[in-house]
Amino acid sequence: MVAVVISLVVNFSYVLLMLVDMNSESQPRPASQKVIERRDEGVLSVHPDGYGYLVYPTGDSVYVPTQRMRWLGLSDGDRVVADLVPPRHRKGHPVLGEMRWHNGKEFDYGHLYTGPSRGTELMLQLIYYLVVSFVILSIVTSSRHNYSVGRFIRRCLWCCVAAVVLYCLAPVTQWHSGRITLNFMSGRMFDYLLLLKCSFAVVASVLYGRIYVLISQRQAVVVENERLKNENLTTRYNMLVGQINPHFFFNSLNSLAMLVREKHDEKALTYIDQLSYTFRYIIQNGQSTLMTLDEELKFAEAYSYLFKIRYADKLFFDVEVDPRYLKWQLPALSLQPLIGNAVKHNTITRSKPFHVSIRTEDEWLVVSNPKIPKLEAEPSTGIGLENLRNRWMLITGRTIEILDDGVTFTVRMPLLKPSEHR
Repeated sequence: MVAVVISLVVNFSYVLLMLVDMNSESQPRPASQKVIERRDEGVLSVHPDGYGYLVYPTGDSVYVPTQRMRWLGLSDGDRVVADLVPPRHRKGHPVLGEMRWHNGKEFDYGHLYTGPSRGTELMLQLIYYLVVSFVILSIVTSSRHNYSVGRFIRRCLWCCVAAVVLYCLAPVTQWHSGRITLNFMSGRMFDYLLLLKCSFAVVASVLYGRIYVLISQRQAVVVENERLKNENLTTRYNMLVGQINPHFFFNSLNSLAMLVREKHDEKALTYIDQLSYTFRYIIQNGQSTLMTLDEELKFAEAYSYLFKIRYADKLFFDVEVDPRYLKWQLPALSLQPLIGNAVKHNTITRSKPFHVSIRTEDEWLVVSNPKIPKLEAEPSTGIGLENLRNRWMLITGRTIEILDDGVTFTVRMPLLKPSEHR
């Protein structure tokens, strides 16, 4: 649009000169300056700059403005009989007034008014240059993907072809009749002023189209990078969740099989209810990025119940959470690997009950348990904690703190305010 505006301003700047010329011709002259009637014939001599002089056999000359010649349809060598208007200045030339005879024939002003008005001519040219800019911009910006230098050059060649066609179809005013016609029908194909205006409109449109394509390509690269980044994060997150779920599923099925074998029907039914809740939680929320602490604690309660059945009166979960943090958020399934690892790697006996602490400290969720290693250590790959750390970094951009002093194992996770997520 900037190129179009600049093009229109430059192309139609001559309109200001037309208005000034019209204004100067329409200014009232002093009463003392009367029209001079002259009956002898003069010959029109047109200057290369466009204006002309009517030269009489006596050597006198009369100034003829460019616009007056175009309006009257005069050309070099025409024989004219016309009234004169005295000059404004003492040293100036008289100006051509009302024309009486033209090349030996009485001049009829009637045919001058068959053409359109100057306002109509201006409007047609305005529409024409808008069409030129639109066509050139459409050609340049028709393909914004894989826009190489070679393709841009080909687009420029097509623009040149379109510019030639549009130049031939440009609306022009006929020199003698004043009617508007297409350039190729005017009988005067080469018009340097029209060629200059069309060339400027084409060049400005091509440059603007090139800038628009470059900006569009840059924006497309940014959008594509963001899309790839999001896909990468989603893929990595799904892989991490997929690594967590099998570990949880296998342990749950083993515990349920134990209840069935021991024929604890009521406990088995309750266990199935809790197990279904945990499954539903994972299916519905496992792919979510963030969950509230309240929802995560409810899941941890159901999940810990599965272990309480297995370790009756030997496993306890101490939950001390400040109610003001219940609506704060954290990545889903954050407590599951911590509870699972605590049970997996420590000795749990009736003589030494095992306690897992879940509490809040300021804006942190802290999970800790004593270290009571089993006589035969369970194989550990470290995937659970590494997955937890990676998920926190991917989802929140923050990391967790893992503290191990040999006596107590503690994990500190920063909670997120709901406003931070939005």
